[in-house]
Amino acid sequence: METTRGAERQRTAAERRRRELLEAADRVVLRDGPKASMNAIAAEAGITKPILYRHFGDKGGLYRALAKRHTDALLSALRAALDAPSERRERVEATLDTYLAAIEARPQVYRFLMHPSDDAAPAPEQGFDVGRHSAPLLRRLGEELGKVIAERVDLGPDSEQMARIWGHGIVGMMHAAGDWWLSDRPCSREQLVRSLADLLWGRLAEAGDLPGGQGF
Repeated sequence: METTRGAERQRTAAERRRRELLEAADRVVLRDGPKASMNAIAAEAGITKPILYRHFGDKGGLYRALAKRHTDALLSALRAALDAPSERRERVEATLDTYLAAIEARPQVYRFLMHPSDDAAPAPEQGFDVGRHSAPLLRRLGEELGKVIAERVDLGPDSEQMARIWGHGIVGMMHAAGDWWLSDRPCSREQLVRSLADLLWGRLAEAGDLPGGQGF
């Protein structure tokens, strides 16, 4: 029993330390964006790079942990927008706005996760493969949104497959439009939200909710 409790304490301590290191990495990414380096993250955490590697394996492992952390938070916010007690059009706009607000609030994090650095390739000891893992993140968002649509909207025959198509299509649209908007700021966030919602509104406005579901 004592051995079990000791192992549990070690696991809890390791998880707490991992969270602390991810928070240190977040601070560096917020400051440096795609130029964030393992050296800078280790220094921010007050440790050496070998200790950082011990927790995450390599740069890719740390990148994936940061990506999961931020994707989980974004998915939670998107689900909250979809679950809001309002009309469907309002929920659609709230969901789009939640995504855009998230990348607007933390543009350096967005660029680190989704956008290659504009600079030349960094030195090997500094380099993250920034922006090169964006496809798995977008696929995860697309699959999750597709599940929500399949659970809530009656799309007729082949509803599940249609929902997956819509999920990936909506995420692709949000990503492409959001990337352009964050870089160029050609319009207000509110205008972009309304315009994207207009684009989506055709068949979605006509589709009924599935019986017994939360609605979309």
